[in-house]
Amino acid sequence: MKSSWKAAVLTFSAGLGLLIPAAIGLNENGPTILSPLPALTVWPAFALSVFLHLWYEAAAVPVLLFFFWLPGLFFGDGKIPQRTYALLAVAAVLSVVWFAGAWQWGIAYNGVVYTFTLGAVNIAVVSFLAVAFFRNWQKEPSFTTSLVLHWLLFAWLAWCAFPWLGETGV
Repeated sequence: MKSSWKAAVLTFSAGLGLLIPAAIGLNENGPTILSPLPALTVWPAFALSVFLHLWYEAAAVPVLLFFFWLPGLFFGDGKIPQRTYALLAVAAVLSVVWFAGAWQWGIAYNGVVYTFTLGAVNIAVVSFLAVAFFRNWQKEPSFTTSLVLHWLLFAWLAWCAFPWLGETGV
């Protein structure tokens, strides 16, 4: 098996693996700590459920974004593009804005434990990702390192980034 075939299989498998955190993040019965209804999947889930009566199919959104974000992974390219650093930076800043803007709603409707736990988890994940990506800023990481870092970034976005904070109506 050629190296590019291995890279393609690993990348495809990793992308499909994003279905797990994305599906865990979705919950039709309202947000929980394990299933916080992240914006990346819950907004498409709302749209798909209204028009097509589909909900969990929205878990495919992070998978597709992962595949389109860095197609070079399919060919074994380990380079981390500048847009990935920008995505992490923008998502981190917007996450702070998200929590700051909806913190009171989260406390009022979802509870202190839910809101603080998800805030702490997001801080921990963003901090880990920032350190991990920063360590690879000036060098070209291996294919495996790039694949894992991108997977972790998209897993965070799929599972608990921008969680539902506020009234659910459920």
